[in-house]
Amino acid sequence: MAGPEDLKPLSGDWSAALAIIAHPDDMEFGAAAAVARWTAEGKRVCYLLVTRGEAGIDSMPPEEVGPLREEEERKGAVLVGVDEVEFLDYRDGTVEYGLPLRRDFARAIRRHRPDLLITLSHHLTWENGPLNMADHRWVGLAVMDAARDAGNRWIFPELLSEGLEPWSGVKRVCVSGSPHPTHSVDVTDFIEKGIASLEEHRLYLENLPEGSDFVSSVRAQAAETGRRAGRRYAVSFEVIDI
Repeated sequence: MAGPEDLKPLSGDWSAALAIIAHPDDMEFGAAAAVARWTAEGKRVCYLLVTRGEAGIDSMPPEEVGPLREEEERKGAVLVGVDEVEFLDYRDGTVEYGLPLRRDFARAIRRHRPDLLITLSHHLTWENGPLNMADHRWVGLAVMDAARDAGNRWIFPELLSEGLEPWSGVKRVCVSGSPHPTHSVDVTDFIEKGIASLEEHRLYLENLPEGSDFVSSVRAQAAETGRRAGRRYAVSFEVIDI
């Protein structure tokens, strides 16, 4: 586990980011507060979601849940300054690592041409030990591979016929929720916007097991990361250079 001296401030030497995540709420469980800061500074951040989170509520059928969770994600994103939210059509809970996933991510990277990618942890477990789900792991791994795929015209050459030239501008991937964080972002002035974006996910939050209070958990985690980073509130990322 990183200590205070290890959580370096994340550099602001970039202008556009693409967040590629598995489900609605993945960004809101921490990273959204950093997004609120970045967009307030004039940076452009777009979201690409692999699924609509339709398998996330046991008491409701997926065909009803998907559109509702998509709407919640769009509403939450706007609160942190994100106007572009796109969805792929992978099934929630059954995302697999492979060439189709890498191709779809490379396509998005070439279209958006970001300097920075954001994703959720690809590691087997979370920082405090519980198992990380498969969708998160495969998406995170494919994001890192696609960051390079996007810059090589001979990987997925079919993208050229779509008018998408290679893009090698991605310099780093920021992994949220990693058990091995390396950097932090001071979100002292933006924690409330991040919390507000999470609270837009009312359907999901209301159907969590009784006694769950993820809003308080997100705030407590930001306070703990802030303590380690020498700030009141902060969020952490594992930063991987490409």
